[in-house]
Amino acid sequence: MSTSTHPRRGVVRGVLLGAAVLAGSMVSLGTAAPVQAAKASTPNIVETSWLEANLTAPKVRIIEVSTDPGVYERGHIPGAVNFRWHTDFVDPVNRDIVQRKRFEELVRAAGISADSTVVLYGDKNNWFAAWGVWIFKTYGAKDVRILNGGRDKWVKEGRALTPIVPAPAKGTFVATAADTTLRAFLPDVLKVARKQDKATKLVDIRSADEFSGKIFAPAGFQELAIRAGHVPGARNVPWGTAVNSDGTFKSIEELRRIYAAQGIDGKAPVITYCRIGERAAHTWFVLSQILGYEVKLYDGSWTEYGNSVGVPIENPAGTVWGKG
Repeated sequence: MSTSTHPRRGVVRGVLLGAAVLAGSMVSLGTAAPVQAAKASTPNIVETSWLEANLTAPKVRIIEVSTDPGVYERGHIPGAVNFRWHTDFVDPVNRDIVQRKRFEELVRAAGISADSTVVLYGDKNNWFAAWGVWIFKTYGAKDVRILNGGRDKWVKEGRALTPIVPAPAKGTFVATAADTTLRAFLPDVLKVARKQDKATKLVDIRSADEFSGKIFAPAGFQELAIRAGHVPGARNVPWGTAVNSDGTFKSIEELRRIYAAQGIDGKAPVITYCRIGERAAHTWFVLSQILGYEVKLYDGSWTEYGNSVGVPIENPAGTVWGKG
């Protein structure tokens, strides 16, 4: 397949390819259609070239998790099903992850079965794609991967996009009970903050200004906490330190060095958090799925912790109620 960088040409090629995918025909992509091995050292990551070569592989299922309205509808990777993180991966009423039965229904509708290879990608540096991987893993999915560099890399390389929405045959995926070893709650974090749990490491992946309490949240974000600062004892390793300029993950060796410099070396369990959980999911993916460390995601994150009554907070900047 050509890798023309002309946006319109990519959409046209995508329409043709998407139509073929929906028709169930095998499209020649210059390589064999069966699923090829991903990079041996990082089995939970696939490259754009790998995905392009496996678009029609019978067991590959692709999910886009983008946050900007209309992005998926204007053009997506052929065969990709659209999951909306704020309605499909979380409970629409309670502050909680999507319920087991609802998740199972959505996943089956996406054509996913127990033996499927699920590849997630999205905009915003794959934040919500990583959140999706966490949800899939929480409910027992075995082979779940992230597209390295996400939607941006795919588009910049001029690979195919299509507006055609796929209609896959219904899958047979059966969700397990939620795996609580992947999720941290407020009491877990409080034990670390109050030094009742001296083994677990806390990693705050927000910006330095959020961590210090100088700002409550990045500009343009609506979800806020009443207090600014961070959980006592947390180490600040911004999520962006784990990726290259094109959004791809840094090498395993580089990642180990980055986190080891902050005392995160895989010898102790880790809890990651951010503001609402999405950026922390990216670091959860890096630490658990790439480096193989024992990691929980605290999805309540700072909007829960910073709004809780009676919890200890460190606020070096001294910002209170939005004033320095």
